Amino acid sequence: MSVTDAGRGPRVPTGYDPAAFEPFAVTVDLAVFTVRESRLHVLLVERGEDPYRGDWALPGGFVRPEESAGQAARRELAEETGLSEATAGALHLEQLRTYSDPDRDPRMRVVSVAYAALVPDLPEPRGGGDAAAARWTEYAGRGPLAFDHGRILADACDRIGARLEYTCLATAFCPPAFTLGELRQVYETVWGVPLDRPNFRRKVLTTPGFVQALEGPPRRTGGRGKPAALYRAGPATHLHPPLLRPERPEGRTA
Repeated sequence: MSVTDAGRGPRVPTGYDPAAFEPFAVTVDLAVFTVRESRLHVLLVERGEDPYRGDWALPGGFVRPEESAGQAARRELAEETGLSEATAGALHLEQLRTYSDPDRDPRMRVVSVAYAALVPDLPEPRGGGDAAAARWTEYAGRGPLAFDHGRILADACDRIGARLEYTCLATAFCPPAFTLGELRQVYETVWGVPLDRPNFRRKVLTTPGFVQALEGPPRRTGGRGKPAALYRAGPATHLHPPLLRPERPEGRTA
């Protein structure tokens, strides 16, 4: 442990030699999900520099000495996708896990802190920084990714699916005013299974603080049914009881 003298800052412990430890870098990687046209999409960037030049990857980059991992994540997201700093700063970021395999980056030892961002929709991205391009890509048809980003993305999707069962996170995919059909579509898209409409409606409306009804005219959602009532996210953060996902039909994958 370091020893601190009054007014003199931290003192290097006796016997500690920084040169005895190999230096390594810290990066951030972001798995940004949204629902588009009833399909789960992820934000990807085309790498403009080696290694993996021309391959698709998650947005991210190196953490600067003067910033935290969270600050770096929002900066890199804005730089590599062309999103405004205000838009990137307003996103809900959830720290996923740390990836530290020694050979995950061919340049040097790199430890990455991964984040998952959940958004209802964002403007069309454009490349920036060291990204040649950026785009929304359907999760199911994403193809191979640079580094170990395929593993990070799969872990992030699994985390989101699990979090939907016990939290109100699904409302983060919805616009400020949404129908119960739009909310149900989030669950069906992420989980990859159809849900029983009456049962879903009952569970949502009987869960305290999950959603709140909005005053005003209902929204017509197409078809011959009556217009659907509008809701907004309620004050609750966790679901009691949880909304457990049904078993996936045999032979079906997400």
